[in-house]
Amino acid sequence: MTGPDPAVAAVRLAVRRSLADADADADADLGPVVVACSGGADSLALLAATVFEGRRPGLRVVGVTVDHGLQEGSRRQAARTVEQMAALGADETFTVTVTVEDAGGLGPEAAARRARYAALDQVADHVGAAVVLLGHTRDDQAETVLLGLARGSGGRSIAGMRRAFERYRRPLLDVARDDTVTACQVEGIDYWDDPHNSDPGYARVRVRTRVLPVLEEELGPGVATALARTADQLRSDMELLDDLAEQRFAALGSPLPTAVLSGEPDALRRRILRLAVLAAGAPAAELFHDHVLALDALVTDWHGQKWIDLPGHLRAARRSDTLVIERVRSDVPPPDRDAGPEAG
Repeated sequence: MTGPDPAVAAVRLAVRRSLADADADADADLGPVVVACSGGADSLALLAATVFEGRRPGLRVVGVTVDHGLQEGSRRQAARTVEQMAALGADETFTVTVTVEDAGGLGPEAAARRARYAALDQVADHVGAAVVLLGHTRDDQAETVLLGLARGSGGRSIAGMRRAFERYRRPLLDVARDDTVTACQVEGIDYWDDPHNSDPGYARVRVRTRVLPVLEEELGPGVATALARTADQLRSDMELLDDLAEQRFAALGSPLPTAVLSGEPDALRRRILRLAVLAAGAPAAELFHDHVLALDALVTDWHGQKWIDLPGHLRAARRSDTLVIERVRSDVPPPDRDAGPEAG
């Protein structure tokens, strides 16, 4: 008796390991597992593998497709995906229609992503799921790393997508996109090719269709695998530094003592500053490296700067050898920037 096709086996093994990890982390029974499904090869292969692996532990698999309403015929495609999820054996299916609003000026991709995660959270809460599976592959990870490098976004971006965060897990980060396509073909699953995935107007598409093929041709095969491996290695370092920064931030308290902060290594101090701004209520998506560097200058290059404006209607200022981050009252006019440093 022969086993499954290697591509099918690779996807199933990845899901099996992810579910085992999730089960080990759960305080009680794992409960329902939500699978985000766009109707593309990656997510349909993920759903089929989750249904297959879920038969043994008796998991309830819930398939969810999110209709962003950004393309003509999106409602029809969402309905088709629901039919496919049910045919593949999902115990329950949902379609969530969202309105994508780029209120924060983040761009259409980021705005759509925010709306999608909000919809997935809503369904997960409704069915009582502690785990939501996402279909990002090794190729997606490689593209993320390259984009981070090109944009100079620092270690956090180059470390790529996390394998797990909150209730979300990405089982397929070690699986090639070609394997998900092959798995669908072998299992007779008719997947959807999203037109956005071939639109050169998106930087990620240009990386996928132009940049990575050139790198593979000039440097040899395996570039995507090497980039994904780099992300894994860097992610471990980033998580360690983030953990250390959280411990130091908790120990330092608020307001932050500048004398103590100035003695911290750059990588740790800047993470502590970022945590302080987030704790004060700044939106993470609007907090950039330039903000953190300006804050850092208040600590390490103090020469009477008045204050730093921050996202979320916040302001940071140095007072009596401490760094204070506070919300700006809308009914109070800003102080005169030329008035000189505040008295201690």
